[in-house]
Amino acid sequence: MTKLDLIGLLEYVDPSFLSYQEWTNVGMALKHEGYTALDWDQWSQRDSERYHSGECFKKWDSFKGTGQPVTGATITQLAKDYGWTSPYKEESGGHELDWNDTLQRDDLVIIDRNWIEGKEINEPVKWEPARQIIQYLETLFEPSETVAYNVQSWQDDDGKWKPGNKGSYDRTAGQLIEALTHCGDDIGSVLGDYNPEAGAWIRFNPMDGKGVKNDNVTEFRYALVESDNMSLEKQNAIMRELELPIAALLYSGGKSIHAIVRVDADNYPEYRKRVDYLYDVCKKNGLTNDNQNRNPSRLSRMPGVTRGENKQFIIDTNIGKSNWDEWKEWIESVNDDLPDPESLENLFAKPIELAPELIKGMLRQGHKMLIAGPSKAGKSFSLIQLAIAIAEGRQWFGFDCEKGKVLYVNLELDERSAKVRFVDIYEKLGQGHSNVSNIDIWNLRGKTSPMDKLAPKLIRRAQKSNYMAVIIDPIYKVLTGDENSAHEMAKFTNQFDKIATELNCAVIYCHHHSKGSQGGKNSIDRSSGSGVFARDPDAILDLIELPVDEARYATLENEAICSTYLQAINNYNPSYSDIGLDDQFSVKQMSYHLMCAIKSQPILKQIEEDKERAVRAARQATAWRIDGTLREFPKFDPINAWFRYPIHVLDDSLKDISLEESPQDKWKKGTKKANASSKEKSNQELETALSALSMDGGPVDVNELAEYFGIEKQSVYRKVKKHEGFKIEGGYVKKKEEE
Repeated sequence: MTKLDLIGLLEYVDPSFLSYQEWTNVGMALKHEGYTALDWDQWSQRDSERYHSGECFKKWDSFKGTGQPVTGATITQLAKDYGWTSPYKEESGGHELDWNDTLQRDDLVIIDRNWIEGKEINEPVKWEPARQIIQYLETLFEPSETVAYNVQSWQDDDGKWKPGNKGSYDRTAGQLIEALTHCGDDIGSVLGDYNPEAGAWIRFNPMDGKGVKNDNVTEFRYALVESDNMSLEKQNAIMRELELPIAALLYSGGKSIHAIVRVDADNYPEYRKRVDYLYDVCKKNGLTNDNQNRNPSRLSRMPGVTRGENKQFIIDTNIGKSNWDEWKEWIESVNDDLPDPESLENLFAKPIELAPELIKGMLRQGHKMLIAGPSKAGKSFSLIQLAIAIAEGRQWFGFDCEKGKVLYVNLELDERSAKVRFVDIYEKLGQGHSNVSNIDIWNLRGKTSPMDKLAPKLIRRAQKSNYMAVIIDPIYKVLTGDENSAHEMAKFTNQFDKIATELNCAVIYCHHHSKGSQGGKNSIDRSSGSGVFARDPDAILDLIELPVDEARYATLENEAICSTYLQAINNYNPSYSDIGLDDQFSVKQMSYHLMCAIKSQPILKQIEEDKERAVRAARQATAWRIDGTLREFPKFDPINAWFRYPIHVLDDSLKDISLEESPQDKWKKGTKKANASSKEKSNQELETALSALSMDGGPVDVNELAEYFGIEKQSVYRKVKKHEGFKIEGGYVKKKEEE
C-alpha cells in the first residue's frame, strides 16, 4: 500500500488549535517519517499568533529519536480528528490499521471534504445596515426577550480587535427593532457608535438583563458554529451539506462564517450535551470549532456593520433541518449503514442462489441457530459435538454437516478444562480427529465484555479466518439488559446479526429454558425471557427431558454390561469367536463368554470395575427429545437421544415416551373438575335449604326457596334440575322417591 502524504494530511490540521505538545509531536513525526524541517516550518506558519521564525529548525535538531518514536500515525489521527476521512475500505471486510493504511469512514461522517464543491457567498447588492440587524433580531428573538450586544472594542498587542467590557444588555428585541426601524442607516444612534475597523458583536441567546454570563442566559436556544480552517466557500458548502438547523448564517467580515444553530435545550446541562454532539459532528466533517464558542453567552458577529474593508452580513436564514430533533435523527439515519431499497425488476432473470446449507435441512451459512434447554441437558456438550461435526464433516443429531472451520467462543470454562472436554468428546465419538485443526477456540473466561463490545472484537479477529460457524457458549455471560425486555433483547440479538453478516458465517448459541414444565409448550415459547429469543434465530432446537421408568434404565444397564464384557473380550482375547449375535444382548450369556475367554483374575477384577462404572454411567444418563422450529426448512420429526456423558446418543426407542399433557388437556381436566366441584356445592346448598324449610322432609314451595336463596324462581328450577334426587311438581320441590 502506498504511503500517505503527511503534508496533505496536515492541510486538515490547523496548528493554532493544537497544544504545544501536539505541535511538537507533529514535528517529531515528520522527522521520523523522512520529511524536512522546512515542511514543519511552512505548516507552522499557519498559526500566526504563536509562530516564531527559526523555532522549528532549532527544535528539529533536538529530535534524536527514542525506543518508542512518534510516528506518522500521530498525524494520521490528528487529520482524522480534524475532519479527514477516506471513503475506501478493503473489499475483504477490513483489517488492523497502521498509519500507512487508509482509514474507514467513521460514525457521523456525512461528507467527504476532498470532493465537496465550495458555495460562493454574495454580499448584499443594497447595503441596509438597520435592515440587516432587524432581520437578525426577528429571526432569533421574541419581541419581549432581552438582547445583549457590544459595539465597543480594543486592540491587543498583535493588532487584533477584541470586544470591550460587557456591552449593553438593557433592551428587548422589540424595543431595538422599533428604534432601528426609524433610524435610517444611522444604527449608531440606536446601538452606539462602533469602530469600523473592529466591527461589532451580539449575543445570540436571550439574556435576563442583569449581566452577560452563562447564568444570565434565559433560553438555551442557539449555539455558534464557526470554523476558519478552510475557504469561506467550503465552510458555506459544508454547513449546508450537513443540514445544520441554522437560524441565521452570517459572514464575519474575516476568515469565517458564523452559523447560529438551533439546539433548543431545556437547560444548561442539556445545552452542553447537545453542543458537544454538534461540535463532534462538525469536527468529523471538517469544521473545527474553537472551544470558547461552546458558551451559550458567547458573542458572535453582528450583521449590518463593517469590519475593515469587509462587511458583516446575513448570508441566509432558516436553512437546513427545521429543529434539533429532526437534524439529529437525520444525522444518525445517514450513518445507519442500512442498504438501499432494491428493485425486483430482474427477479426472474436468473435463478436465486441461496446460502449453502451448513447443517443439511436445518441451517444455512450466515444464519443463526439457538439451542435451548434446561440445566444439565448437555447443551454445551452438544455445541462441542456440533463444532466437531462441522470440522470433520460428519453428522450431528442425524443431520449431515458441511466440512469447514469453526470458532468456538468459550465464555465459561477455563482454558485447560475446555480442551479436555474436546478431547473427551472426540474420544467418546471414536471416529478420529484428522481435521481438529479446523477448530479454533477463543477462551474468554474472566475476560468477557458485554455483547455489543465483544462483537466488534470478535469480527476483527475472525475477519480473515473464513469460519463457517461461530459458536458462542453460553450467552448469559455476555447478556446485556433485561432478558424480559423485547427492546433490549432485540439490541442484544442484533449483535449476532452483525457477526453473521460481517463474517458470512453461521452464529450458533445456547440459552436456558424458562422455569416450569416445558412439555406442553411449543418450542418457540420455551426459551427464558423475551419472545425475541424465540423469534430471532433462523433455527431453534429445544431439548426436553423425557420421563424414564425403571424398565428403561434396566435395559440401559443391561446394554452397558454387555458392551463392557464384549469390549473386554475383544481387547484381551481377540481370537475368541464363540459369541453369537443374540448372546451380545444377554448379560447371562456374556458373563459365560467372559469366563470362558478370560482366566486371569486380575484382569477379571479390572473388568468388573469397568462394568460398575458403566452401570453407574447408565443410571446417570438422561433421556431427551429434541424438537425444532425452522425458518427455511420443513419441520423435522422430533429426535430422541440419551445424554450419556459427554455425548448425546440417538435412540429411536425413546419416541414412544409421551411428555406431560398439553395445556389444552390440562385446561379441559381443570374445567371438568371445577364443574364437578360447583355441582357438588350446589346440591349441598339445595339439601340444606330444603331441610331448613321442611322439618318433616315434605315438599317445599318454590317461592319459599327463591326467597331463601335470594334468587329468581327460574334459578331455583335450574338448581333443582341439576340435583338427581329432587324434582319440581305443581310449584313444589319434592324428593323423587315420593312418586
